[in-house]
Amino acid sequence: MTEPRLDIVAIGNAIVDVIAQADDAFIANEGVAKGSMRLIDTETATGLYGRMGQAIEASGGSAANTVAGAAALGRRCGFIGQVAQDQLGEVFVHDIRALGVEFATPAREGEPPTARCLILVTPDGQRTMNTYLGASQFLPAEALDRDMIASAAILYLEGYLWDPAEPRAAMQTAIRIARDAGRKVAFTLSDAFCIERHRDDFKALIADGAIDILFANETEILSLNQTEDFEAAVAATAGQVETLVVTRSEKGAIAVRGGERFAVPAQPIDAVVDTTGAGDLFAAGFLAGQAEGRSVVDSLTMGAIAAAEVISHFGPRPVADIKALVARKLG
Repeated sequence: MTEPRLDIVAIGNAIVDVIAQADDAFIANEGVAKGSMRLIDTETATGLYGRMGQAIEASGGSAANTVAGAAALGRRCGFIGQVAQDQLGEVFVHDIRALGVEFATPAREGEPPTARCLILVTPDGQRTMNTYLGASQFLPAEALDRDMIASAAILYLEGYLWDPAEPRAAMQTAIRIARDAGRKVAFTLSDAFCIERHRDDFKALIADGAIDILFANETEILSLNQTEDFEAAVAATAGQVETLVVTRSEKGAIAVRGGERFAVPAQPIDAVVDTTGAGDLFAAGFLAGQAEGRSVVDSLTMGAIAAAEVISHFGPRPVADIKALVARKLG
């Protein structure tokens, strides 16, 4: 096996985040559940965008946020995702490359346009996401940069992209490429609604040994195993993957590897401003720690530091120097 050129390459939805503040009444009037994520069509996206207040626009998407965070921690990263030949597509490409992340997926001609996530953040920091997947759901296997995948120590995949058939097939191909090259495969379950739609597929991937590192939050691990018993859910999955990582919000996070369980507390912050990207940045910190050869506990701590930073301000990407924050905590 050749020495990896990159630490992490991620495949996910190439989305531009449009983030605006909103009150609970606005959320209620839109008829959506506060704190949820829903998929919307073009008409709904256009109407909601027109009703939103002043917004921040920046490249986003779950896996893209993760490699952005890992790059900020000094890791060599790449990203594969589909944008369209339009203005938001140009925004996404510029932003991801400006972070030092390799990106070479050709833009798609014609309709639909580049994906966007309209994020409404209430005063308590909760984010309600309205996602128009657009071009991102048309990532074909032919668009994969096979050399990039084979050259990365870890391939990271997001569950959100499992829904459309074309990118699902692309990710299955990517897993085979990574496996053939002797690389690790990491997967995030992304959201309970993804699990409800694809539980059998996800459980098959896990049971077949296709996943080395599995990320979930507490709700997701319960949903995957269709139980309300957290310990039973962890036990049911931990033995099927090399490493299971479960985040638990203010209760911190755990990991199980080789039958041994590790836990870290949540990092203290003054106030939760916006929870957008918390899980993505936790994965960034953990994977960056693993790429550096750190222990499981140190990697969990790096994840907690990165997640704490991102929820202390608006937006899904770090603002402070998270590499310096890690150095002060762990050296």
